[in-house]
Amino acid sequence: MRLVPIVAAGLGVALVGGLIAYLGAGPVLRSLVAVGAAGFAAVCLIHLVLIGVMGVAWRALLPGGRSLVLIWGRLVRDAGSEMLPLSQVGGYVLGARAVILAGVPATLAAASTIADVTLEFVAQLVYTGIGLILLAQLRPGNAAAFPVTVGLVVATAAATGFLLVQRRGFRFLDRIAAILGGGWAERTAAGTAALNDALAAIYRRHGGVLVSCFLHLACWIASAVEVWVMLQFAAAPLSFAAVLTLESLLHAARTLAFIIPNAVGVQEGAYVVLGATFGLSPEMALALSLLKRSRDLALGLPAIAAWQVVESGRLLHRAGRSAAAAPANPEGKIRQHE
Repeated sequence: MRLVPIVAAGLGVALVGGLIAYLGAGPVLRSLVAVGAAGFAAVCLIHLVLIGVMGVAWRALLPGGRSLVLIWGRLVRDAGSEMLPLSQVGGYVLGARAVILAGVPATLAAASTIADVTLEFVAQLVYTGIGLILLAQLRPGNAAAFPVTVGLVVATAAATGFLLVQRRGFRFLDRIAAILGGGWAERTAAGTAALNDALAAIYRRHGGVLVSCFLHLACWIASAVEVWVMLQFAAAPLSFAAVLTLESLLHAARTLAFIIPNAVGVQEGAYVVLGATFGLSPEMALALSLLKRSRDLALGLPAIAAWQVVESGRLLHRAGRSAAAAPANPEGKIRQHE
């Protein structure tokens, strides 16, 4: 199975290279330069603010949690999902690991990550629905409306099923682990039961769930501001409604291409195809995608580096404690036994 995403990523990279070759590196570069350093800095700042709000949305599910810790965890999660050659699940694991190292209990970190990802996906479904409504108003009869509608229905059914599994499915896992018996199965049952209890407690706090959903939806809508700002700097403006529609459909395409690491190629192709619907030149559409990749690099590389420093420090500390706890003169003890 690991071969599939590797091959898919390779094809995606080839598609990006093919698009640049077809459109011409010169026109794409001119579109990038048109946004300028000021535009790129503005986009990075906006994205950092959005990450902060998404960290607060995660914090809403953990009463007593520290906002800065969850914001840090969200930054690491996004950096892992966008920077490393992993699926998005790998980013979720890194984010949970980051908050565990900051003092959040492992079960709460795992349960809150599952709930936060689920609620963010639910908010994205609403965001896609808003995009479809705007598409029908701005471009009636557009060919993209039907497949996106079908995808939205399927994704809604999947989200509903995932929520049901979180509310009820873990009980069946508990029973299976108990029937299997054995030490490892008992540990699995205990861990699953603890995770089930933590998830149930999170979903019982309806206020926190609603706040998290609202903040995630606000972030999805506000994420369109980044592209709107880039187009303003590039003197190729679109209305905010058009940009929001473009971005909502783009993220729907990225979600469907979850098996491809970082949606390489899919994001670029979707920008070119969808951008044409709103009169965006292919060169500018491709430049927008590449600027987003550059933004992820600018914010993700420092985050991953800082996380590695924290992890390395923890490992060194553990090794130091193990060395201190080791016998002072192991050779002497061997001689006594001889």
